[in-house]
Amino acid sequence: MLSTILLDATLSGAYVGIGYGIAALGAGIAAIGAGLGIGRIGGSALESIARQPEAVNDIRSNMILTAALVEGAAFFAMVIGLLVIFLK
Repeated sequence: MLSTILLDATLSGAYVGIGYGIAALGAGIAAIGAGLGIGRIGGSALESIARQPEAVNDIRSNMILTAALVEGAAFFAMVIGLLVIFLK
């Protein structure tokens, strides 16, 4: 009886630990994805400006808007991951 209770407590603790690890991994992947996305946006914008310098203002405003949307989605994913960690 006691061994069953201890085994159940150990397994539930292991599952909680795995959940924390997965939540942290998800937050990290979201941050990496945002960095890659914003880097690609910046690189493409610079290439577009080099090809068509007269459209620099339109390209810059679209680049900033798109980067803000990518950053917002990544921030949302990181907050969800942190909420899983701290609200358990």
